Amino acid sequence: MSHHPTYTLAGLCAVGGVVGFAKTRSLPSLVAGLGVGALYGAAGYLIQQNKDYGHETAIAATTLLGGAMIPRAIKTKKPVPIALSVISLAAGTYYVKKVIDYA
Repeated sequence: MSHHPTYTLAGLCAVGGVVGFAKTRSLPSLVAGLGVGALYGAAGYLIQQNKDYGHETAIAATTLLGGAMIPRAIKTKKPVPIALSVISLAAGTYYVKKVIDYA
């Protein structure tokens, strides 16, 4: 069941990147959104297929998302970066716990 949040985050990141590009013509937003979304999608697939490194891949995607959004949230105090920062912290906590549980 832990693949469901990963696929949800994949969709959110991909859609967010497209919307960010559509609103501001920001190519970095598009590339980052689709890239992190693809990483979450790959993690979801690995988790769903019970393959190795699925949760670790989700942690990597979460680290990228948090690493980009937390400083932006602190700097701009805008709702989208704040929401993505909170989501990345929650997802990171969840997937780290999953890795620890399987260890």
